[in-house]
Amino acid sequence: MQIEDRVMDSQERIGFLLRGLYAGRGYSRYRMSKFEEYDLYSRNKDFLFSDGVITFTDTNGRLMALKPDVTLSIVKNTRDVPGTLQKLYYHENVYRVASAEDGFREMTQVGVECMGSVDSACVAEVLKLAAESLRLCSEEFVLEISHLGILGAFTDAVAADEEMRRKLLQCVTEKNAHGITLLCREAGLPDSAGEPLRQLTALYGTPRSVMPRIRKLAEENGAAEYAEELARAAAAFAGSETEDRIRIDFSASGDVKYYNGIAFKGFISGIPGSVLSGGQYDRLMRRMGRKDLAIGFAVFLNMLERLAEGGRTDD
Repeated sequence: MQIEDRVMDSQERIGFLLRGLYAGRGYSRYRMSKFEEYDLYSRNKDFLFSDGVITFTDTNGRLMALKPDVTLSIVKNTRDVPGTLQKLYYHENVYRVASAEDGFREMTQVGVECMGSVDSACVAEVLKLAAESLRLCSEEFVLEISHLGILGAFTDAVAADEEMRRKLLQCVTEKNAHGITLLCREAGLPDSAGEPLRQLTALYGTPRSVMPRIRKLAEENGAAEYAEELARAAAAFAGSETEDRIRIDFSASGDVKYYNGIAFKGFISGIPGSVLSGGQYDRLMRRMGRKDLAIGFAVFLNMLERLAEGGRTDD
């Protein structure tokens, strides 16, 4: 019981620090109901972290769900405001299947969403906020950044159909260069067809060390514009205290049906899996009838439980 209290205190403390960080940067708190109509999630299952959704029928006969995601609710319940930038943050619980063994769990997220006139300056601000969020949790962190435009151009060049494209993207996520080769062979393509994607998958390092190679590959494969967008985003960290914690890694991507442009994930030493995830999601906005551009991220506070067992956070 004592350990559980200490873990909860740690989560609450980090959540308080993150809320203060976002409010201090001009973000307004967004609060929402625990419930949404189930149809919102059934139409956007690919966007969710897990397929499981807790449902119930309310007194009006509507099928409702305990929310498994925050971004979908915010997009649904806000409106386009042309020429402006809505800067929101939240601290909410979501309800997801953690694993087959654990079943449903109540999980806590703190995050930010920017919707509207999102430009390169806004993208840079959100990326820097993501890095600062990780640093509030632990000094031993890495923020990995990628660009889905580059990744999409490389996979489209060899994908024979949508199924092959999906499998190629999975190989990139797993850094499985051999799998890329096998998929190309199954499609009757020479091994050389998958070489640019294999090279992209293998790239990992600081922006300074890998961007020259990314620029060259992107130019050779019709994605030079996207490479410049990635370079501008990474340049936001030049000379900052977090510069040495930034990595370029194309396995740090989201679902390309919803995300576009910059995507990123955050990791903390000693914690398996990402504790932060985000990116640009203009495609999700279009799917939900919105014209605004958008970018955001979430910090998964439940993933930080191990920090209370010996890790530290900044005071």
